[in-house]
Amino acid sequence: MKNSDRILSDKSILDVFSGESGENPFPIFAKMRTMGAVIPIPSPMGEKDRQTWMVTRMEEAMQVLKDHTQFTVDGSSMANNSSIWQNNADPSAPPTFLTAKSLVSVDEPDHRRLRRLVSKAFTPKYMESLRPRVQEIADELLDQVQQRGEMDLVKDYAYPLPINVISDMLGVPQADRTKIRGWSEAIAHGLGLGRKDPGVAEQIRAFGEYIVQLVAEKRQHPAGDLISQLIAIEEEGDRLDEAELISMISLLIFAGHETTPNLIATGTLMLLDHPEQLKKLKANLNLVPAAVEELLRFNGPSTMAGPRFATEDIELAGQQIKKGDMVIPVLKSANRDELQFTDPEELNITRTIKRHLAFGQGIHMCLGAPLARVEGDIAFSTLLRRMPNLRISVPREDINWHFMLSSQGLTSLPVTF
Repeated sequence: MKNSDRILSDKSILDVFSGESGENPFPIFAKMRTMGAVIPIPSPMGEKDRQTWMVTRMEEAMQVLKDHTQFTVDGSSMANNSSIWQNNADPSAPPTFLTAKSLVSVDEPDHRRLRRLVSKAFTPKYMESLRPRVQEIADELLDQVQQRGEMDLVKDYAYPLPINVISDMLGVPQADRTKIRGWSEAIAHGLGLGRKDPGVAEQIRAFGEYIVQLVAEKRQHPAGDLISQLIAIEEEGDRLDEAELISMISLLIFAGHETTPNLIATGTLMLLDHPEQLKKLKANLNLVPAAVEELLRFNGPSTMAGPRFATEDIELAGQQIKKGDMVIPVLKSANRDELQFTDPEELNITRTIKRHLAFGQGIHMCLGAPLARVEGDIAFSTLLRRMPNLRISVPREDINWHFMLSSQGLTSLPVTF
């Protein structure tokens, strides 16, 4: 590796994990792809006894994400390895998806068992049945700001829309949603690979304790919501123990808070940054589903997939990967792979996309992808139909980003309409 490449790998690449790369990490990703489909980097965990690799291109990222025999998400199953989130975890705290078995931290056969228990609630058919309620929430949110002629698109629309949807699904009381938002934000902003901010452990504990209490209340007063359904399945003896139940619910709540809001907010900014594409979309709202896929490809919610660990010595893209090495698929880089897309650095809402990796791939592909697509479709269609003159109301350089657990998001997006 050339000296210039080594400088990139040591400093700039690690900045992608910390958020220090700023708003636009894509030039770094482009440089990484010229260095190779799989490149060695310093361990973001500060470990000296194993190599860490970044996967920059689509084909190799797909291989890592889909092959759960040679790569595992469960670092604790490897000799001398531990879960990246369980380090220094408080053993007395309630289990959450960060500290106990969950969909994101186990492979087969446990993964199949856990996923099956919630998959019925996340089928495309069921997600489509939610359209009237999602539409109702979108209109209610815009009704609140319509007369003002301005809003913060993040706080007034992109964030509350998916949160109200997932909270309705799960049966989270309206009065508790502000608390949950605070916990989710604290966890998302306070954790990263090799990073754990002061105070985040207390937030994780409070989040877990709340879910334990919520489950206890649902046991006493079951309803038609998803949490009640999961409890009923568990009480029929169908393989969900208490820790798995609490962990599953924490994952569903957290995922609903931190991914689709990024799609709506970042996607809106990307459209405003590309006025010719925005004009084309406003002229034909039937293009919105295709536009959502392109926005997911172009700048999706997640920068990278959860780390995998090699279960054996293998060769990948000419690199010798040792058993126990950490392998990180960079989704945003793979989605701009020049070998897969024509003009990948251009936003093109009419692009025909065979596949992208915004939702991952393989058995760990995002369970909520069908819901995110419904929410994105309605969010953009409703916004552009009701507010066709939407524009940013502050200087573009004043728009701030924050780095969250494996993703980037906008702190706010002031707009007028």
